[in-house]
Amino acid sequence: MKKPVIFSKRLRGWHFGLLNITLGLGHILVMFNGGSYLALEPHAAGDLEGTFVSFMGWSQTNLMLAMALGFPIGRTLAERYGNYRVYVTAFILFAAASYLCAISDSYLRFLWARILLGFSGGLTLLLGQEILLNEYPARLKVLGVSIWGVLTITPFTLAGSIGGWFADELNWRYFFYLSIILSLIIAGIVGSLLYARGFKYRYRQFDFIGFLLFACTMYGIQTLLNMGNDFDWLNSPFLRKVLLFTLVAFPCFIIWEIDKRRPLVDLKLFAHRNFAIGIICLVVGFFSLQGLISLLTVQIQVLLGYSSTLAGLEFVPILLLSAPAVAIMHILSKRMDARLLACLSLLGLATASYWIGLYDDPASFDQIRWPLLFEGFFLGSFVAPLTAVTLHGLSGAQVLRAAEIVNMLRVTAGGLGISFQNIVIYRRAPYHQLHLSNYFGGRFFPSFDSLGQLSSKLTGIGYNDGMIKAYLGRLIHRASNILAVADAFILGACIFLGLAILVWFAYPTHSPIPPSPKKLGIREAKEVKAP
Repeated sequence: MKKPVIFSKRLRGWHFGLLNITLGLGHILVMFNGGSYLALEPHAAGDLEGTFVSFMGWSQTNLMLAMALGFPIGRTLAERYGNYRVYVTAFILFAAASYLCAISDSYLRFLWARILLGFSGGLTLLLGQEILLNEYPARLKVLGVSIWGVLTITPFTLAGSIGGWFADELNWRYFFYLSIILSLIIAGIVGSLLYARGFKYRYRQFDFIGFLLFACTMYGIQTLLNMGNDFDWLNSPFLRKVLLFTLVAFPCFIIWEIDKRRPLVDLKLFAHRNFAIGIICLVVGFFSLQGLISLLTVQIQVLLGYSSTLAGLEFVPILLLSAPAVAIMHILSKRMDARLLACLSLLGLATASYWIGLYDDPASFDQIRWPLLFEGFFLGSFVAPLTAVTLHGLSGAQVLRAAEIVNMLRVTAGGLGISFQNIVIYRRAPYHQLHLSNYFGGRFFPSFDSLGQLSSKLTGIGYNDGMIKAYLGRLIHRASNILAVADAFILGACIFLGLAILVWFAYPTHSPIPPSPKKLGIREAKEVKAP
């Protein structure tokens, strides 16, 4: 006779507090390995065989995609073995991946270690939130969600400064050594607190083929975006094969998922207007946000000569307004039309992006800090209202599937966004360089030759022709790349503005969704047949 599953009571007292702290630390640690790496990237590039900075971006984008692929597998494993068991095992694997990152002496080994790091981290993200909320009573679950939202925002603000401090004061490898220690501590504490915790066993067939096709499609797109700039896009035979492979895998994925009973991605949810509009706004929004934040973190180090610590400190002001905004929006989204809140948030992000796009003073720290402070509130208020729009009108089972799809796709979009912004820089910088050279070199207006006048002054203080050309080249290169970064943020502002308009095409969240004509016809037919 099968023994009944015995569920332990919720944790109380200091056990409950310790679990909250440990799960929060685990979530921050996983997310920090993405955000802090942006400050470490230039240092790691020089240490790993002198790799180009553009190549180092591959390890960040592939980490985020691997993290997204860990979501569905984590859910399946949790149903079979228990969420806390999978959580503990994943952090042990996370510690092993951190060790491999720390000892890597070549970029290829580091890249594979980062992929393993992302996959093991992805296993923990959804499970950590589930374990946390299971310990909260029903009346306090909103508080638990708000706490988790604040933890999600924190790595965007503090990760860069902490990672920069490691790079400047110690060594970038020490960050991964610290991750090993923290991962094992987290695994030990969670395992001890939840030891012998019961769970309801479920066996659901995992859509392995759908998972494989999705992974092939996303990694194909990611490879094209990562390698296109450096290998001349479709002039590369390898990238042509990748494009062909991706064009075959994507329609196969769509066809497979449509008729699957338990698909990896339930495509039928896209028939709901709110879900389709909400997920577009979330995915495209994260695509722009993650890409722009990554771009700014790296470029102010490479172009402006900021130290890694100073580059990270630029983003600390975001925390001042983003943390309270998360809690406020979770409450307001239930009492107001979430479309209005989402629109205001998107308009705020558009304004902040345009404000940063006006940056033109390389010596000004404040010219970046103030728009980032303004952006902080709208970054914190971005997720909650759009999630409310996305899930509005869905049933209980559909809500769970929709939430998993949203989390998987938005993390994937974040990785693609990093690659996309690198493409913007690669394309716009040469345009501005040519334009600046022609304009200031007197080719547009012969009477206006600023470069010639500057050359004469440099000659007067002892510069030779070679030194003058090198100095002017560096000056134009920096100015053209600053303008290219500004173009990326102005493009982001246009994207957020478009999303702010799109969100109004969804149904209002404070009223029920009207039935479709097909469902209305079925209901009328039943009423006619009724006696």
